[in-house]
Amino acid sequence: MSTRQLAGQHPAVASEGPGVSALERMPPQDIAAERTVLGCMILSKDAIGDAAEVLEGPSDFYRPAHATIYLAILDMYGRDEPVDPITLTAELTRSGDLDRVGGAPYLHDLVQQVPSASHAEHYATIVRERAVFRGLVDAGTRILQWGFACEGDPAEVADRAQSALLSVVDHGGDTDVLPLSQTAFGGLAAIEERSRTKGLRGLATGFTDVDALTSGLLPGQMVIVAGRPSLGKSTLALDIARHVSVKNTVPALFFSLEMGRQELMDKVFAAEAGISLQHITSGQMSDGDWDRLARRMPAIQKAPLFIDDTESLTIMEARAKARRIKQRHGLGLVVVDYVQLMRHGGRRPDSRQEEVTEISRNIKLMAKELQVPVIALCQLNRGPEQRTDRKPQLSDLRESGALEQDADIVVLIHREDAYEPDSARAGETDLVFAKHRGGAKATITVAAQLHMSRFKDMAA
Repeated sequence: MSTRQLAGQHPAVASEGPGVSALERMPPQDIAAERTVLGCMILSKDAIGDAAEVLEGPSDFYRPAHATIYLAILDMYGRDEPVDPITLTAELTRSGDLDRVGGAPYLHDLVQQVPSASHAEHYATIVRERAVFRGLVDAGTRILQWGFACEGDPAEVADRAQSALLSVVDHGGDTDVLPLSQTAFGGLAAIEERSRTKGLRGLATGFTDVDALTSGLLPGQMVIVAGRPSLGKSTLALDIARHVSVKNTVPALFFSLEMGRQELMDKVFAAEAGISLQHITSGQMSDGDWDRLARRMPAIQKAPLFIDDTESLTIMEARAKARRIKQRHGLGLVVVDYVQLMRHGGRRPDSRQEEVTEISRNIKLMAKELQVPVIALCQLNRGPEQRTDRKPQLSDLRESGALEQDADIVVLIHREDAYEPDSARAGETDLVFAKHRGGAKATITVAAQLHMSRFKDMAA
């Protein structure tokens, strides 16, 4: 059954004769596609992830009832609760929205009209496209009003009009997730990785003492790496991701909400080739720099390191994208850089603390669902700077105690020379394992080579 046929069973867009003006027409919509994608999501957990990756949010739905149902599904999915007509009815009853969306019979009707839940992405694309067209109509209406008003500088109005149009289509898709090379990479079997890691139970990090303490990063683990700004959180996470993907060719996914893809690539080049990051970013590469980079390029190009630099990424989108990467390429590691820049994507929480709590819970669920370690970077509050020794503590985690509670491992980064440039420990960085579920706490010291955007074992 086509979406056009489905539309015939329910109120749709009224026909418009030649005498109807553009402003009097019904906004672009496809009610049948909205109903069908919701039905797919009720029927299949995979369909929820597929649809959430395509849709920007509840506003993509034309009917408010459909937006409400969509949010309820996302909330249940985020809590790792099963979604079906009965559980969804109970959820909407608790929120007081059941009657407003059409009652339990409407939810059952949504499911009965689904041709195939595997087509959720297709129906979601239709819904998203109609939402874009509605946005264009809205932007065009505003531009029309600005033009007739004849107010302000024409160049500024034109710039505002251009921004209004671009904002409508500024939404990421599959192009946000790209490997270091455009060549598709197949995932390698986990048993091959274990055979190279000298008996470690989990993924090797590339740091000898860290691997000895943790036995490697285990599937399902949530690892928090926290520190004050500019102490090397992203560098440490990228070190581990490089070791996993470049050295051991295990697929890794790096969500970068702060740095763009090119900035991360520059760091990868500097760290892998052992050349100054400043030389790369300034374009002042010596012949020796080029030679060292050329020697490492074959390994870099083959590395299954996937980078997503989507701004304002939601945790729901991250889970959907990670699931898709695992299905297509295999997946050994996920990095989120960093938590405080991420949004929840479901119902708007009452506070930022509540939102971070939901994000933290979903990061843990993502690790368990995909059976991969997830490294989540976090900012610390100003607590360390108010102490004499400047050393970080678990209580310094910003905005939510849920991060500490949900994490299996919490690593706090401390560098004395960041506060005391003349410190006798210049060039040393402490990795404080403040929480280690099922293992010992310890402080491991590594060498900071931040001019090459990397950390190394002290012995190295």
